[in-house]
Amino acid sequence: MAEQIHLLYGTESYLIQEQKQKIIEKSLTPEDREFNISQYDLEETPIEEAVIDAETFPFLGEKKVIIVYNPVFLKAKPDTLPFEHDVDVLIEYLNNPVEYSELIIIAPYEKVDERKKVFKQLKKQAKVTVCQPIREWDIDKWIQSIAKDLHITIPQSIHELFTQEIGTNLMTLRKEIEKLALNVGENGEVTRELAEDLLSHSSEASGLKMVDAVMEKDLGRAILLFKDLIKANEEPITLIALLASQFRVISQVKALKQKGYAQNQMREYIKAHPFVIKMALKREKAFTDEELNSIIQELAETDYVMKQGQMDKVIAFEMLLYRLIHIKKFKAIKT
Repeated sequence: MAEQIHLLYGTESYLIQEQKQKIIEKSLTPEDREFNISQYDLEETPIEEAVIDAETFPFLGEKKVIIVYNPVFLKAKPDTLPFEHDVDVLIEYLNNPVEYSELIIIAPYEKVDERKKVFKQLKKQAKVTVCQPIREWDIDKWIQSIAKDLHITIPQSIHELFTQEIGTNLMTLRKEIEKLALNVGENGEVTRELAEDLLSHSSEASGLKMVDAVMEKDLGRAILLFKDLIKANEEPITLIALLASQFRVISQVKALKQKGYAQNQMREYIKAHPFVIKMALKREKAFTDEELNSIIQELAETDYVMKQGQMDKVIAFEMLLYRLIHIKKFKAIKT
């Protein structure tokens, strides 16, 4: 393996940026970074140009870093470009890399085609780092890690707010914690009140609040939340999927609770963050098994209606909310 060749692939941009920065800091002094970093977008530039640059001696200093983005030739179905990449040039370089250049290949794709010769060669010669989104149950350690890096304290007791409002997007999590750090200052502690006030609200968080509105049979609040999400360019079909996932977890938690499972045991079966399970345990008390089954059925039927274009999506979703909130009444009518 050539230590100076790196492949970073995945859709978690925070991890990609973090890894890229570590390589740069390890390879170049602060003074050399201004002149000895080259970047290429392979949707606009052939790979051959980046390889020629890598093989050219540094203008100043002893090392240089070449960063190439969007290696479309690693996809199963490469994008159509106005030129062709001579991938053999890259493969030849991988077999005989120069010592004075660090080559970083960044593929922001969920998957790459591991059957391709060029990937097999990269796997053999390069240090490959997968940068995929983190799991919900890993979010606690990332909150602590980012907070430590920014020299602030975020109590474990309010981690649930970050999970609910932000989810698992690390780049967004970093930006939100940076915003809090500016307010509390170095060595400061984030309070629940400050976090509730300053954290940006995600569609997932609004989805959870919509579940609560259904649970509390508050149609007005549910409609307001829906309209806010529409203004934020959220698609009604996406919101149905979001509600369906929430109600499925509630249904699973209820079933496991009836079988005598404890909260920590449920995590092994549901594979969700402890906070998600904790909130589902609170919510399941408001629904019977029959009501949960009816709600999931209503969601599936509305999803079908929308996808078939049988009704305006906004109207269909508002009617869905009405039926969910009045589920007992509608069950009685149907029977």
